[in-house]
Amino acid sequence: MTNSGISLEVQSNTDPTFPLIQSSRKNLLKLYLNDVGILTSVLYKNNINAILGDENSISLGSVYESTVAMQLASLGHSLFYYDNRHKGEVDFLIDDYNNLTVVPIEVKSGKDYTIHSALNSLLDNAHSRIRMGIVLSNSGEIKRDGKILYLPVYMAMLLKLSGEEPKKITL
Repeated sequence: MTNSGISLEVQSNTDPTFPLIQSSRKNLLKLYLNDVGILTSVLYKNNINAILGDENSISLGSVYESTVAMQLASLGHSLFYYDNRHKGEVDFLIDDYNNLTVVPIEVKSGKDYTIHSALNSLLDNAHSRIRMGIVLSNSGEIKRDGKILYLPVYMAMLLKLSGEEPKKITL
């Protein structure tokens, strides 16, 4: 499915250290449909109000995550996610080759985008050497809170890490 371009493979990683390929678990992965239009058609049929209507009862998490997976892959990032039975899951991990570290990315579709315990756990772990995390949400806000950079989800298409410091991102 991934070779045909239908889906994107995201490999599991329980030890997010640079480079991610060395510590990935190839036997556990997630697949994202590589076409958000088909995904929304499968989920919501012909009812476009599910997407456009800002319905509180509709969860757009899978749509947002698929969109971010597509954008990260199009930027040349290998896709990984953090999976820890005790600490939780972070949606994506990407290698930051400029700083020889890993950047965790959490995708939030709801209003509680500042709640992300697994991401906080990763950032607090001194062993991991992770200096910055990114939360993509539908809030429309661009702000920094400690080690976390909050960005609107549409900015995923611009996430190309650069510079000497982890806080510099080409936008």
